[in-house]
Amino acid sequence: MQTLAPVAEALAAQLKAARQTVAVAESSSGGLISAALLAVPGASAYFLGGAVVYTARARMRLLGLPREAVAGMRSASEPYALLLARSIRTQFEADWGVSETGAAGPTGNPYGDAAGHSCVAVSGPVEFALTLETGRADRAGNMTAFAQAALDLLHKALAGA
Repeated sequence: MQTLAPVAEALAAQLKAARQTVAVAESSSGGLISAALLAVPGASAYFLGGAVVYTARARMRLLGLPREAVAGMRSASEPYALLLARSIRTQFEADWGVSETGAAGPTGNPYGDAAGHSCVAVSGPVEFALTLETGRADRAGNMTAFAQAALDLLHKALAGA
């Protein structure tokens, strides 16, 4: 968490100054994105909520996305990450939606992605998605790297909006 604090604090200041809000849908980062944003005092001014969407069941129950909504779409991909970011943004009526989906490790996921693979996305007035490959099997380290990538992408989006 300590490595995530500087960017989370910067994001909090930006979001508060712009009077904007964020909601988070994350998977392999296990709640670290939300935790980093919530660790900043005054988070209630910008953080509307989040969900750890680790399974298809969670995706359906927490985001209201049925199997048909993801038909032909591979999990842990940029299109899927964008769908999650758009969906959480809509669900919470937030200015920004942030998402992460991947394989923390120590092994890969059932879709053929190696440990250390993650896709993160941001949806708002501008949209971005990126794929991260750490090349490591370190589960906790990957989770932190995934959260860092998502927070950095939100920072980029806020600067470009």
